[in-house]
Parts: sequence; structure tokens; C-alpha cells
Amino acid sequence: MVDGLLDRLGVPASAYTTGNHPVHTPIDGSVIASVQLEPAASVGARIAHAQQAFEAWRNVPAPRRGELIRLFGEVLREHKADLGELVSVEAGKITQEGLGEVQEMIDICDFAVGLSRQLYGLTIASERPGHHMRESWHPLGVVGVISAFNFPVAVWAWNTTLALVCGNAVVWKPSEKTPLTALACQALFEKALARFGDAPQNLSQVIIGDRDAGQALVDDPRVPLVSATGSTRMGREVGPRVAARFGRSILELGGNNAMILAPSADLDLAVRAVLFSAVGTAGQRCTTLRRVIVHRSVKDEVLARVQSAYGKVRIGDPRDGNLVGPLIDKASFQAMQDALARARDEGGQVFGGERQLAQQYPNAYYVAPALVDMPGQTEVVRHETFAPILYVLTYDDFEEALRLNNEVPQGLSSCIFTTDLREAERFQSAAGSDCGIANVNIGTSGAEIGGAFGGEKETGGGRESGSDSWKAYMRRQTNTVNYSRELPLAQGIVFD
Repeated sequence: MVDGLLDRLGVPASAYTTGNHPVHTPIDGSVIASVQLEPAASVGARIAHAQQAFEAWRNVPAPRRGELIRLFGEVLREHKADLGELVSVEAGKITQEGLGEVQEMIDICDFAVGLSRQLYGLTIASERPGHHMRESWHPLGVVGVISAFNFPVAVWAWNTTLALVCGNAVVWKPSEKTPLTALACQALFEKALARFGDAPQNLSQVIIGDRDAGQALVDDPRVPLVSATGSTRMGREVGPRVAARFGRSILELGGNNAMILAPSADLDLAVRAVLFSAVGTAGQRCTTLRRVIVHRSVKDEVLARVQSAYGKVRIGDPRDGNLVGPLIDKASFQAMQDALARARDEGGQVFGGERQLAQQYPNAYYVAPALVDMPGQTEVVRHETFAPILYVLTYDDFEEALRLNNEVPQGLSSCIFTTDLREAERFQSAAGSDCGIANVNIGTSGAEIGGAFGGEKETGGGRESGSDSWKAYMRRQTNTVNYSRELPLAQGIVFD
């Protein structure tokens, strides 16, 4: 299923045929490869090699570093179809989403190339005569990247392209569920390195390892920044461990994203947004819509429309033009069923959520998207279940809707559908949504790379991708230059 793809992507057969760790495709549950897991004991040597690469790379002018990323973007364009298909096979994404993820990689390359000429600081007025103050930004060191299965290539690219143009080296520990896409990304990056010609060795490395290998990366003091994407539970472990050694972390964790659906909303637009946001990637996006907070006056119509739309969703092999592919594995399916059982116990009325295509794919886990009408924001609603479950809550007053939006532990993405200007502006104000992303008349999923991506509260507070998120990959230095013949002190202090 993957041999031809991996060959065209430049991955040697020995890397995926002779290992001790089987790789399954969620499409039918079959074993498609076997990779060798790297022991945690070898991580230190990887980091040492990365440190050497960093010490050379930091002295390369930033626009020249940007040239490497430009070449990487070219390589990705050449191999977009094959890498996108590999994402579909290994992560279970439909074809359009697999291709879209690779396009995100291309887009962030373009962003990073431009950024390589704009790593600018500030000039600051000094209170002392004959003095000049400024801020400079310098490369940070070795950046550790830990990624999740649901976006197996894009999140790595967000971090790596910015880290490299900022002058750093990268060590990547992908999910054990999606190692093949990581091997392919590394092979494509090495093609770009060959075209570039004079980059240091080990500038970007991949560790195919388990939890212990990831922990070794997290604990090493030679890694000043760890960017980790995954569950809130994972973030609770990673964040304190990095902080204990005074390192930095970018944490992209859980989301429990809501849509406020106001009585003035364009319902045709809103239902389309609900469908993609709630069932795209089989509900396995951190930005998946998990709660719709709908005004009582339009609730019945909205429920009927969404149920109708759900009934028309095509479920099946993600490569065959279907809209919803499989869950990643049996554990995800069981978590979904457990959540639906809890929702019923807490007074919810469940529509859908059943396993699909079990006879055709006994070892794969396809499900019908679930719609759950809840009496209130109960405990199961406040918990993120990584599956296509959409909870429906009702509100009467707009302040109540805002409260429901914010009264969950997570704070990643949110949106409102309304044609009322006051509601839209209130939602985006300091007293509105407490999430890192707050959209108006657009769903919770589908962020562009130009905006910084991330959230608040148990989502971790990190920011990746666009805007000024590059600053997380650099260290700030304040410079004061005295070009006078005097030595005045700040604050008017006299010390004679």
C-alpha cells in the first residue's frame, strides 16, 4: 500500500521493512510497514549532533537560511500528491485534507522565507545623553518538536521552518502512530539540503521512538525549547518537566471548541460551517467543533438541519471521495462510545455515533458522526473527546451564551454566527470569548498560517505558525551603547 509512495518520496526500504514496531493504517487496520524504534539512550547523541549543527547554522545570514526553506517549499510542491496520499493512508484523512495539510507546509515555507528578511528588533530612546538602546533577536539553540498523529506533517513544518530561519537546529519526535510521514518529510528535507549545498549536517533530525525517547528530549538541558502538540494530559507532564530545568515550551493541547448560533444567524451558512468543523478529520482536529450553543428560538430548526446534513455524510475509505474517514484506532472508538454512554446518563439525547462498515473493515473503526442534545453543560461536555461528537446546548440570553462558551477548561477555538454587529464585537472583546481563536461567521476549524495559532487555559498558551510567533524560537537581547565621553547612570543616580 505504501511501498511505491515511500520510494518516490525518497525513503529507503530498509527504514520501513525491518523494524520492531508495526505501523497500521486506520483505513483497514492492516500492517503497512515496520519501523525501528530508537532507544531513549540514543537521544543524547542526536541532541549533541544538533548542537554542533546549531553552532554553525547560527552564523549563516538569515536570508541565506531562508533560501534553504525556499528550496524545501519547491521540493514539497513537487511531491505534494504523494505526501498527501501518504498522510491519508497513515492518518486516515480524506484526500482533500491530506493534500491540504501538505499545502499548509508549502504555505509556511513561503511565510518563513519572507520572515528570514524581517527578524527585526526595536530602537529604544535612552534617558541618558550620548546613549543608544536597542533590542536584538538571536538564535536560541536546539528546538525539540513532539507532534501528534492527527496533523502528522503540518505541525512539524510550522515549527521547523520558523526554527530554521531563526538559526536553530531541530530534533523531531513524531507520534508512534504516524512514523512513515515523518520519514518521508525527513527524506524530502534532505533533498532540499542537497540542492542548498552547504548546510551543516544534522540540522534537522527525526527520532522514531516511544514515550521514553520523547521524555529524554524533554528532559535534556541542551534543548532550550520544546514544542509539544497533543493532549492536555501530555502537556501536564511536558510543561513542568521543561520548566524544572528552566527551559521554554510551546504547548498546543486540547480544544473544546464552541459555536454560538444567534437568532439572527444565516442558518444556511452556519449549518455548512457546523458540518465541516464538527465532522472533518472524523472529529480528530484540535479545532474540531464540539459544542454548538444555539438560541432557543432557532434550536429546533438547527437540530433538524444538522441531522439532515449528517444523514447525507459519506463515510468510508478516505481515498475514495468520502467526506469522513476512520478514527485512528480502536481506543479512539471506545473513548467515543464511552462518552456517548456518559452523555445519555447525564440526560442527553443521542443521534448517530454508531460504528459503520464493521463487516467490510473488521479491524478499522469508522463511525457515524454523533449529535447530542444536552440539558446543560455537564461533565462529559466539558471533557474533550477526540471523535466526531457535537453537543447541542441552548441559551436564551447572550451573556449566558458567552458564559457557556468560556466555562470549559480548554480555550483554543471559538466562533459566533450572527448578523448583529454588537454581538459580533462583544464576542471578540476582552469580555467575550476567552479562546486564542475567536471567529465571526466562520467555523472553528481551518486556520490560515498567517495568524498565530494556539489557545489559552488548558490548551497550553503556546503560539505557532504566523504573526510574531517566530520570537518563541529566538532569544531577546537588550543592547545599550554609550557613544559619549561621560558615564551617566540611569534614574539619575550619582555614584562618585
